[in-house]
Amino acid sequence: MTKNYTALKQNVVRCHDCGKLAQITTSHCSRCHSKLHARLPYSFQRTLALLISSFALYIPANLFPIMTVTQLNVGEPHTILGGIVALIHSDMLPIAMLVLVASILVPLLKLLGLSLLLLCVHYRWQVNAKRWTQMYRIIAFVGRWSMLDIFMISILVSLVNLGGVAQVIAGNAATAFASVVVLTMFAAKSFDPRLIWDVQENSQEK
Repeated sequence: MTKNYTALKQNVVRCHDCGKLAQITTSHCSRCHSKLHARLPYSFQRTLALLISSFALYIPANLFPIMTVTQLNVGEPHTILGGIVALIHSDMLPIAMLVLVASILVPLLKLLGLSLLLLCVHYRWQVNAKRWTQMYRIIAFVGRWSMLDIFMISILVSLVNLGGVAQVIAGNAATAFASVVVLTMFAAKSFDPRLIWDVQENSQEK
């Protein structure tokens, strides 16, 4: 019985732009003329660089105020966690839980998940490739919802602008947080999950 009957072993690659299958001896896709690659070039290195940048920005995104609410020229800055506590004290527990999941848990779990994927490829861990690929798909899908916090702030800044009476001002953490979300989205996009299957395939051939 033949194992690992993969497309790459049959000298076939898939175009990353249009999805057409082509022989690996062909340098460009016959349909869209894009350059063909058996694996995304420098996938590991690009994902690692984006991930390190995301970790570096995740710290100020949670330490510095993400917005300042002023009433009668008296400002009250809020970090992400401080805003969650304020929502709980205002009896808005469902919204507080939503912000907690979208703004703290999802970015953190995404960073940790991508780190595990890179460690798996680098150290060639013997894992269930199918489940780890499913984990990658979940990371790539839910990461975009982390922008919910930035979306809420942009609405508040636009709507609550009553001069000296009341005003919402976005803080420095908003830029850092938005950068974390964007960088992790790029990191998930640059990671090639087929690298996980390559590790499994190489271990089975030994």
